[in-house]
Amino acid sequence: MTILNALLDKPVELFVSGKKTPIRGKLINLGSDIMVLYNGQQFLYIPLLHLQQLTLYEDSKDDAEITVPTDLPFEDHKDISYRKILMNAKGVFTEIYTSGNQSLHGYVTSIMNDYFVFYSPVYHVVYIPMQHMKYLIPYDPNVTPYSLKQERFPLSPSTITLARTFDQQLKKLEGQFVVLDIGENPNKIGQLKSLNNGLLELIAAGGETLFLHMEHIKSVHLP
Repeated sequence: MTILNALLDKPVELFVSGKKTPIRGKLINLGSDIMVLYNGQQFLYIPLLHLQQLTLYEDSKDDAEITVPTDLPFEDHKDISYRKILMNAKGVFTEIYTSGNQSLHGYVTSIMNDYFVFYSPVYHVVYIPMQHMKYLIPYDPNVTPYSLKQERFPLSPSTITLARTFDQQLKKLEGQFVVLDIGENPNKIGQLKSLNNGLLELIAAGGETLFLHMEHIKSVHLP
């Protein structure tokens, strides 16, 4: 990370996979596989895996003068890593972006080997492969998604037992009606018929069979 270390505490502009608009803010921390930006209002935790382009952003004096609060969202801000940030985020209301035009709002409930479980008041229990999270934004401690009361968010939101890996979890969902990638593509809604050798067999609304590679599935939830 020595190359990016030179940009610490400076305003930057970057692009991440799947998002057309740039992200701007002050680069305030770097880990082995994650970076942290502060845009004047929010802290953005961005896995380096999805960093497509980053440049020094010198066109805005406002960005250069951003003052970073002394109270950071997560206590452990030294030697940060993607997994450590997810662990710190458990039970904290956050915004998660995976793809498309929508973000998920809720909180991380469980972290497994290669995926984590997120509870959203809109989509309920969502399974997200770690490789597909583009960024995480913690909410202010006094704010909840959609201004809902805390009691609207169950502590144990799912009765489905969790497998260690994402493919094993998908096997548990065979025969269930599922929504992939938050349902932005109607062809990714249907019955999960089977999963074999990384290929997911989905029965769509009209009865046609679709095959999708598991590596390209960004999220799964039951409607």
